[in-house]
Amino acid sequence: MSGLLQDRVIAITGAGRGIGASIATMAAAEGAKVVVNDLGVAVDGTGADQETAAGVVRRITQEGGTAVVNTGDISDYEQAGALVNQTVDAYGHLDVLINVAGILRDKMIFNMTPDEWAAVLKVHLRGTYNTTKHASVYWRSLKDADAHHRLINFTSGSGLHGAPGQPNYAAAKMGIAGLTYSCAAALRRYGVTSNAISPDANTRMTESMGALREHESVRSPDNVAPAVLYLASERSDWCNGQILYTSGPDIGLFNVPTLVSEIFSAGPWELEEAFDQIESAFPSAVMPNAIPAMTGALR
Repeated sequence: MSGLLQDRVIAITGAGRGIGASIATMAAAEGAKVVVNDLGVAVDGTGADQETAAGVVRRITQEGGTAVVNTGDISDYEQAGALVNQTVDAYGHLDVLINVAGILRDKMIFNMTPDEWAAVLKVHLRGTYNTTKHASVYWRSLKDADAHHRLINFTSGSGLHGAPGQPNYAAAKMGIAGLTYSCAAALRRYGVTSNAISPDANTRMTESMGALREHESVRSPDNVAPAVLYLASERSDWCNGQILYTSGPDIGLFNVPTLVSEIFSAGPWELEEAFDQIESAFPSAVMPNAIPAMTGALR
C-alpha cells in the first residue's frame, strides 16, 4: 500500500462487518490509526457481541496496522461521546469520523409499528447525531480553520429513491443527508468537510435480495471503501456538502437538490390559474427525475 492515509486518525462506527470493516482494514493498510466501533448486534439491532469489533482489530494488527476496539452503543449519547474521547486519548487527536452503523426493521408503512419506526431512527439518525455532536464540539475547540477534518456519513438509495418496504430506514437516511448538508455549512469554518456516501453493495442488510448475491465480487463492500477513503484523505478539501454514490467499480456524484421548474404570479394566486399552471409546467419537468420503482432494500 502507498500510505495515502498515513497517520490519519479515523473513528468508524459499524466497523465490525461489511462496509465498515472494509473501510477500517483498508484505511489501516494505508497507514491510518483506526478506532473500530461495533456493538455486534444482529441486523434488527438485537443482541450484542464484543468479538465482532475485536476480530477486525486483530486482523488489522496482525497485518501490521494500528487499531483499537470500541464496543459502545452510538445510539446512546454518552457512549457516543466516549467513542470520540477514546479516539483522542488513544491517538492524540481525531481527524475523521465515519458513521456507518445501522440496523433494519423492514415493513410497509401500513404494517410498521411505532417501535419498529423508532428503533431504526434511533440507531441511524440519532446515532449519527450523537457521534457528530461530540466530534464537532472537539473540532470546534481546536479553532483550526485550515485543518483537514472530515465528517463522512452514510445515506442510501432507499431514502434517495424511496424503498417501499423501508419507510423507517428511508426517513433516517434522508435525515442523514440533511444533517450532512447542515454540517457542511456549519463546520467548514472549523476546518471540517461534511459529505455522505450512498453505497450499493452486498452486506447482511441486502441478504433478503437473493438475486443481488449473483455478482459477489463486483458488489463486494471492498468496492465502497476507495471513495470513502478519498473523502477521508487530506486531498478532498474541495468536496463539502456532497453525496457520492458507489456501486461495484462505479463511483458517482449526485447533484445537490436544485429547483427544476418554477411558475410565477403577479399577485396572489387565483386557485384555478394555479392548478392550470402547475399542470402545464411541472409534469414535464418532473418526468426525467421520476422516482424509479424499487422492489427491495438498498444499503
